[in-house]
Amino acid sequence: MISAGIDCGAKNTKTVIMKDGNIIGKSSVPTGFDQEKAVDDSLENALKAAGVSRKDVKKIFGTGSGKNSVKMADDTVNDIKAMAKGAFYFYPKARTVADVGAEEGRAAKMDEKGNPVDFAINEKCAAGAGAFIEAMARALETSLEEMGPLALKSDKTIPMNAQCAIFAESEVVGLIHAKTEKQDISKSIHDSMASRIVSMIRRIGVNEDVVMLGGVGRNPGFVKAMQRELNLNTIYIPDDPEFGSCVGAAVLANE
Repeated sequence: MISAGIDCGAKNTKTVIMKDGNIIGKSSVPTGFDQEKAVDDSLENALKAAGVSRKDVKKIFGTGSGKNSVKMADDTVNDIKAMAKGAFYFYPKARTVADVGAEEGRAAKMDEKGNPVDFAINEKCAAGAGAFIEAMARALETSLEEMGPLALKSDKTIPMNAQCAIFAESEVVGLIHAKTEKQDISKSIHDSMASRIVSMIRRIGVNEDVVMLGGVGRNPGFVKAMQRELNLNTIYIPDDPEFGSCVGAAVLANE
């Protein structure tokens, strides 16, 4: 059976095509102002990558903040359930998953079948999402892609007290004026965000095997900060962590 999962997020819309439990195609496009067009474009690109047509797809499930724009969906699934199933697909032994994307961070505890049994959400605060690192990169006059590797060059701990992206930016400007090294500021930014996400994870309980999904999972500085906060040597991250929720939606469509 061929199924599709479409995750219409605030920044990007991702689609995964699965056949008999295997990923055969995927695509990501900017969501922009027209969510329905982004959904259509993402699906068509994923179908092309998979080498199948839309009529070959038996079930389509939508998820994400724009899931209601997935008009062709047979059903929609909430973000928590989708990310839990996605994490379980990649790492069946894991029982804790954190998903940190552009707009929010969330975490869930899973049972032995990948179903969420408890969860916590970062309540759409930029200080616990990818938007926070983007804002801080602008303040440091550094590209977003450089922020993570820059943080890895520092071994200093500089507390960042502000829990709001706006006030944190003022704090960063103060550190710049104090001639603090960019790499030390970058590490402080990542440590601050990781602390916020980990405090959310601790509310639901931390199991040893932790999976990270979402685009921020590509940021090595943030992953390292999470490892320090959780006191873990390894955090499990799939090759394309931003596709985690649409994988979960495709798995649920197949079920």
